Amino acid sequence: MSLGWEGVAPNDSVDFRIFVEPQQGSAYTDQLAVAQTAERAGYSAFFRSDHYVAMAGDGLPGPTDSWVTLAGLARETSSIRLGTMVTSATFRYPGPLAISVAQVDQMSGGRVDFGIGAGWFEAEHKAYAIPFPPLGERFERLTEQLEILTGLWATPPGETFDYTGTHYSISDSPALPKPVQTPHPPIIIGGGGAKKTPALAARFADEFNIPFVPLDTLTEQYARVAAAVETAGRAKESITYSAAFVLCAGRDENELTRRAGAIGRELDELRSNSPVVGTPAEIVDKLGPFLDAGVQRVYLQVLDMSDLEHVEFFAEQVVSQFR
Repeated sequence: MSLGWEGVAPNDSVDFRIFVEPQQGSAYTDQLAVAQTAERAGYSAFFRSDHYVAMAGDGLPGPTDSWVTLAGLARETSSIRLGTMVTSATFRYPGPLAISVAQVDQMSGGRVDFGIGAGWFEAEHKAYAIPFPPLGERFERLTEQLEILTGLWATPPGETFDYTGTHYSISDSPALPKPVQTPHPPIIIGGGGAKKTPALAARFADEFNIPFVPLDTLTEQYARVAAAVETAGRAKESITYSAAFVLCAGRDENELTRRAGAIGRELDELRSNSPVVGTPAEIVDKLGPFLDAGVQRVYLQVLDMSDLEHVEFFAEQVVSQFR
């Protein structure tokens, strides 16, 4: 095993997951290939974004819906966990969303992790006739959705659920179907907000995620969340801390340069912004400070979904060092 930060052996409890961005251009079959490769390679989960418009490029062949995709993957995988990073609260009403998530949890035998956020990408809302309220209202809607989702899932069979909020109200709901996992699939909340986000995570989240940030930003936000968890009266170990980073791993500089070029990025830029860029030994060392800062779970953003060998290589050469 390579030695990690300051000569300390890497944390053997770190969990690695694969995370893709299908809106950039991929069909269901592409996502299936990555999910099945990740399952065979031993990753704990396959996650996908919830977007309808590409942030760059033409996005061909076009977007795929996250929960329709996960339903298909639920029936074509057997052990890997499945989730969203993250479902946009602006895209769906809370009642139908509760049904979709519960159904996919049933279809997968209880393998869903549920990431949800307020939504942020205005262009995709305009492109598909989705209302895009101001940030404050989006956060209010997210909070109400979480109250409704957890309320529906927790309502005992045979009883009904009622809710009155500013943006959503429910009357006499049968609160069905129920997910396999009780009281509900693990909820993931993330982001960099200084006050509202930590408080919301402390109230609802089983996992807190912060994506694509440097070590000092991550450390500061984890501290805010930990303080909010303590204020909420929760045990500090009741929440998992995770982070997401762009993946670009390779055996040598030529392979790294090729993989960086395939996603339209410069290798030096990637190296400076992500600890999971470089050779296996380099990555193990760079991850050390992040693990010391509290990262328990790492989401590897795979931007070239055609490069299945990349997913296998990281599992064989890096993940294996943390087991």
